[in-house]
Amino acid sequence: MAILQLLTNLFGSFPHWLATILISSLPVAELRGSIPIAIVQYQMHPAEAYLLAVIGNMIPVIPLLLYLEPVSNYLRRFRLWDKFFNWLFTRTHHNHSATFEKYGTLGLAIFVAIPLPATGAWSGCAAAFVFGICFRHALVAITAGVLIAGLVVTVVTLGGLSLSNLFL
Repeated sequence: MAILQLLTNLFGSFPHWLATILISSLPVAELRGSIPIAIVQYQMHPAEAYLLAVIGNMIPVIPLLLYLEPVSNYLRRFRLWDKFFNWLFTRTHHNHSATFEKYGTLGLAIFVAIPLPATGAWSGCAAAFVFGICFRHALVAITAGVLIAGLVVTVVTLGGLSLSNLFL
C-alpha cells in the first residue's frame, strides 16, 4: 500500500485521468495499482478507470517488444548490464518455461492476465523476448492479458468497496 500512496502523492498535481494513465504505464504499479487509485482515491467511474488504465498499461508494450532485444544487446557490452540481463532472462526462463512450452502464446496471455506481483505487461514483454514469441503474437497475447487483468482488478476493487460498506 505504501507504493500506491507514494504514486498518488507523486502524481497529485496531475489531472486524475492523466495520473491514472501514467501510474498504469509504470512497471511498479501497472493497472493493478492505477485502477484502485482511480476508483477509490480519485472517485472515478469504474469504466473510465478501466479504460484509462488499459491505455496506460499498453503504452510501453510496443516500444518494449520492438526495442528490448536491441537495447539489451547494446547494454550487454557492459559487464554490470550483462550480469543483470543474464540474471533476468535466466530467472524468467527458469520460472516460466514449462508454462510457455505447454501453452505458448496462450500462456503469455494467462501470465499477463493474472494480477499478481511480477506479472503484467512489462513482465510479459520480457517473457515474449526470452521465449522468442513474435511481435504480432506477443502483442495480441499481452493485450488480451491486460484487458482480462483490468477486469479482474476492477471487479476486485469494486467488491472490496462493497464489503467495506457492509462494515461501515
